[in-house]
Amino acid sequence: MAKKRDHQRPAPTPGRRQNQIKPSSRRDERTEAHSPSGSIKLVAFFIVSSVIAVAVYWLRQSSPSQYNGSYVYQRGLVTTDTNYQDILTENTKVSENTSIRHYTYSVLGYITPWNSLGYEMAKRFNSKFTHLSPVWYDLKSQQSSLVLEGRHNADKGWISELKKTGEALILPRVVLEASPEELLRKKKLKNKAIDLIVTECKEMGYDGIVLESWSRWAAYGILHDPVMRNLALQFIKQLGDALHSISSEKVSGQKLQLVYVIGPPSSQNLQAHDFGPKDLETLSEVVDGFSLMTYDFSNPHKPGPNAPLEWIQIILQILLGASANRAQNIAPKIFLGINFYGNDFSLSKDSGGGAIIGRDYLALLEKHRPALQWDKNSGEHVFVYTADKDIKHAVFYPSLKSISLRLEEARSWGCGISIWEIGQGLDYFFDLL
Repeated sequence: MAKKRDHQRPAPTPGRRQNQIKPSSRRDERTEAHSPSGSIKLVAFFIVSSVIAVAVYWLRQSSPSQYNGSYVYQRGLVTTDTNYQDILTENTKVSENTSIRHYTYSVLGYITPWNSLGYEMAKRFNSKFTHLSPVWYDLKSQQSSLVLEGRHNADKGWISELKKTGEALILPRVVLEASPEELLRKKKLKNKAIDLIVTECKEMGYDGIVLESWSRWAAYGILHDPVMRNLALQFIKQLGDALHSISSEKVSGQKLQLVYVIGPPSSQNLQAHDFGPKDLETLSEVVDGFSLMTYDFSNPHKPGPNAPLEWIQIILQILLGASANRAQNIAPKIFLGINFYGNDFSLSKDSGGGAIIGRDYLALLEKHRPALQWDKNSGEHVFVYTADKDIKHAVFYPSLKSISLRLEEARSWGCGISIWEIGQGLDYFFDLL
């Protein structure tokens, strides 16, 4: 039986990190006066050869935009010039036909057990997704062995409903919490970990898993050791091969899938702990998708946009742009991260604030009736309000326009997308998918 879901608790994002790559310092003058962290330093983009540039150009031209047919476009809501009244009035109005997909590459949606709205959105907009990943499992050390925790979260009734009404693959997320020094060095433990995961997929009828381990391994500091780093890559390969040896119950002829969670590189000069383009190539044959966490650019100590568009462009350029072959062959396996949550940052000297989700955002709009401003360089809407004790707050939350720009960027590379998480957004966001 599934654990009771808490509809009130905001879901944290996986692997929060402080990113060092920064986009251009150019700022829209309407938001500069409220910028809590000052201008962002300009980062030089890579110089790409004309051959690669031509190849990427043709790749981008092969996927024309299909968004103009979506309901929110027809109503003229995808604009920089939005206001709080339109959001409050229109956010629950969606197309009656929720089966039409406007984004034709892979779409992965995360669902958390502590936010019941995500489960509801997955059922309601099932046809919009190719993959759904409920955040259910942790693989942990237990004395000298391992244990896979989380089956109590699994909701078989919900899975059954999804399989009846849509084609989305169900790939629960598994976080590798076990000590990597033991796990990666000992063949017996590696085999045990893989057996636990594969067995759970077979017994529960999953279509594979989403694995998160790289951020954990980086936190342990093992990725600076070339031997351990190689063992880490070999473990992922071994797991991918094991999953690909098992047929999916849902789709005839399809094997179980492995989607791997990766963070954005911390700088243009890749560090040992960064997951880089060579790692993509190493794993591309055994990994079916890479869930790229392009969000959490800012934090309470460094307030600002959630995922500046220029920063996203730099990340994709680092991972894909140096090779025409990589851009064409691996890009479809990149699931560009898009946040459906926002942040409410205090601009006081003591800083503060944190993540907000859809209902929090709507409550702030109703209470403060703010003027929304568009920052053209980050590609995000922001508003400022005054709270208790005259403390100013800056609120960054996704809008139809900000999401559409990120979808177009992903489309231009031929990438899929991954959404953290689908219970944290507004209903009409799904009309873009």
